[in-house]
Amino acid sequence: MDEKNINELVDLITKRVSERLGQMGCKDVRPDVSTSSCGQNADSCNNCGQCIANRPDAVNNIVSIGAARVGSSSGVTGNFDRQLAGMIDHTLLVPDATREQLAKVCKEAMQYGFATVCVNASNIPYVAQQLKGSSVKPIAVVGFPLGAATTQSKVFESKEAIRSGAQEIDMVINIGALKDKDYQLVYEDILKVVEASRPHKVKVIIETSKLSDEEKVIACAISKAAQAAFVKTSTGFGGGGATVEDIALMRRVVGKDMEVKASGGVRTTEDALAMIKAGANRIGASASVEIVTGKKVKAGNY
Repeated sequence: MDEKNINELVDLITKRVSERLGQMGCKDVRPDVSTSSCGQNADSCNNCGQCIANRPDAVNNIVSIGAARVGSSSGVTGNFDRQLAGMIDHTLLVPDATREQLAKVCKEAMQYGFATVCVNASNIPYVAQQLKGSSVKPIAVVGFPLGAATTQSKVFESKEAIRSGAQEIDMVINIGALKDKDYQLVYEDILKVVEASRPHKVKVIIETSKLSDEEKVIACAISKAAQAAFVKTSTGFGGGGATVEDIALMRRVVGKDMEVKASGGVRTTEDALAMIKAGANRIGASASVEIVTGKKVKAGNY
C-alpha cells in the first residue's frame, strides 16, 4: 500500500471515529439536554478526557470500530473490569433508601458501565430520570421481598413500574404456593407478570434458601414454561444468598434458553467470577464497585 492509500485510509477511519464520537461520545444528542454528560456544553466539548468514566458506552463504541487505546484525563476512575461491570445489576433495595443514596448508585452505574440499577418500584421515576440518556437500564422489583402478594397486585405493580420507566422486572415467586405444590397458581402468577411486562424482560426470584433442590428444579421449570427471561436466586432479604451449586443446578434445568442471575451475598470479584463460571449471566449486587475494582468499599444490604 502506497502513502496515498494509507492517507486515504487514515482519513476514512478518522471520519468514522469522529462521526461516532458525535453520536455517542461527549456530544449528548438528546433534544432536551444541552450539555454533555460531564457538564460541558455539547457543542463546545474541550476533549477533557472524562468520557472514559462518564460515557463508557461511547468508549465501547469507539473501541468497536477500531480504536486500540483511549486517552483519559487525570482523576477518572482507574482500572476495572468493564466486561464484568456490564453483567451487574447495581442494587439498592433497602426500605430507607434516600434520594442521595439513589443518586450515588445511579452515578456509579453510569461511571462503571453497570448493566442496570435495581430499586424498589416507588423509586423508579427518580432513578429513570437520573439514568436518562445513558446505557444503564432502570429495573424494578415486584412482589418484593416475600412474593406473597396477589397476582393482580404483581401485575399492577409491574405495569406501573414500566409506565414510570422500568425496563426490566424482577418478580418474587409465590413461595408458599410452590411448597403447597399449587403449580398452576405459581405458573399463572409468573405468566401474567410476563404478559403485563412485554416487551421487557422478567426475572423470577425463586428464593433458593427457602427451597429444596427438588423445589428449585420445579421453580425453574415453571418459570421457563411461563416464558420468563431469567431465573434468579435470591432477594437478599430471605436469610440466604446465591451459591455456586444453586447456579449450576439452575443452569442445568433451564439450559441455554434462559438466563440465570446470581443475587444475594455476591460481594467480591472472586464471588462474581465463580457464579459466572457456574452459569450466571447476570450478577445482582450492592457491592458492585468493589467487585469490578477489587477495592474494599462499605457494603450495603440489598
